[in-house]
Amino acid sequence: MAEHVVVPDPIFGHPRLAAIYDFIDDDRRDLDAYVDCVEELGARSVLDIGCGTGTFACRLAKSGKRVIGLDPARASLDVARHKPGAEMVRWVHGNVAHLPALNVDLATMTGNVAQVFLTDSEWTQVLAAVRAAVRPRGWLVFETRNPSQRAWESWTRNETYRRVAITQVGLVDTWIELIQVELPYVSFRHTFRFGVDGTELTSDSTLRFRTRDEVAETLVDAGFRVREVRDAPDRPGRELIFVAERLPDGTALNLR
Repeated sequence: MAEHVVVPDPIFGHPRLAAIYDFIDDDRRDLDAYVDCVEELGARSVLDIGCGTGTFACRLAKSGKRVIGLDPARASLDVARHKPGAEMVRWVHGNVAHLPALNVDLATMTGNVAQVFLTDSEWTQVLAAVRAAVRPRGWLVFETRNPSQRAWESWTRNETYRRVAITQVGLVDTWIELIQVELPYVSFRHTFRFGVDGTELTSDSTLRFRTRDEVAETLVDAGFRVREVRDAPDRPGRELIFVAERLPDGTALNLR
């Protein structure tokens, strides 16, 4: 099976954009549900897949968890390594195929991470790699946008435009615009205009919107049992948070 290599979108991989990411995406209440889930499931070791600039990984590490942060965007990891608590995180630059032997209690994919794997084969490879990294009876917790809510219909310049004042950077104008909707794929463009010099940078992204049943079926096929599908407290009705148990070898075929 060929290795799937994720090429980071510029918003994560461009050094100038990675440096301002936390100021643009500054409301991280979405992480509260994951922190609660880590505690609820009794996880002492966590793999944060697509950790980005490390906000969640550092937060867990400061609470005493053993954390591995994985991301293909070196620029984002460079930001992560300078945050409080970063010295307690094991940072891995690469894709899931580059994971070392782990045997962690729980793996997470927060934000849009699970939706960047566009093809069935890509997603299958990711789930197989996660299963190999998580101990038997460990957990995979991740979210995906509920396609029935058609979130992309609000991804317009009028509805997403913001002007953000960033220390040592100045004013940054940012907005999102749709490029193409061809379900289950939605493509869109982030634009960033730096007031200090007028530079305009863009970052194009594509997400795959899978239904609840589609996601559940892929988890079963990969050797997980879906224990619960939760709502996101900060975005009711818009997100599906999957809580899946990693089954021991030899049990997956008995689920259907």
